[in-house]
Amino acid sequence: MKQNEPKIIVAIDANTREEAYTQVQQLDPKLCHLKIGNVLFTRYGFPFIEELMKKNYKIFLDLKFHDIPKIVADSCRNAALLGVWMIDVHVFGGRIMLETVIDILHTVRIKPLVVGITILTSLDTEDFKSLGINNNISSVVSCMAELAKESGLNGVVCSANEVSLLRKQQGKEFLLVTPGIRLSFEKKIDQKRTVTPEDAIKAGSDYLVIGRSIVQSLNPGEALQKITSSISIVATTTNITPA
Repeated sequence: MKQNEPKIIVAIDANTREEAYTQVQQLDPKLCHLKIGNVLFTRYGFPFIEELMKKNYKIFLDLKFHDIPKIVADSCRNAALLGVWMIDVHVFGGRIMLETVIDILHTVRIKPLVVGITILTSLDTEDFKSLGINNNISSVVSCMAELAKESGLNGVVCSANEVSLLRKQQGKEFLLVTPGIRLSFEKKIDQKRTVTPEDAIKAGSDYLVIGRSIVQSLNPGEALQKITSSISIVATTTNITPA
């Protein structure tokens, strides 16, 4: 992670291009990157991503690729050729899939950051039990992070609940991207394992994925600035390089 790079990735989870632009236009690209997921991508495709990149936003293309190795690798290569900043793949796809992705990305001029999806923050221990998984979430995420690192990925997407453990195990260079970020006064909606921005930074997160707390606020630009200032103070006092 580059010094002074924004730590906030704003999730643009709109349904239409117009709604997305309304959210984006108030966000300073010097203070954040943007996460674009399946809803907008399946409707508008790469041209929409290119439009945002022309406005100087770095794009985390959050499509959570998970398929047979060749399909995932070719898809990641297509995303890389577009010039996106970050892409993600499911670690559950296995070692061969992950290594095939990294191998094919060596053929492109500018390689995006590749992070592995561990356990979605919408899942908790009860969901694990219903899937027949008896291990606790932290131990599974730990194993997945190790596999991701061994396979050549730049980092993983994980709940802040696992960040401290992974930071100790994987070191400072391994990127930890944390979704499920909520302000202290907000209710949980579709994510069960959530934390505040400040707590995530204290735990050792590199990037925070924040959606509703910013884009659904009365003034998204101001909300972004306030959170940026808050986590910068925390990062400084905990000897972490601030954004």
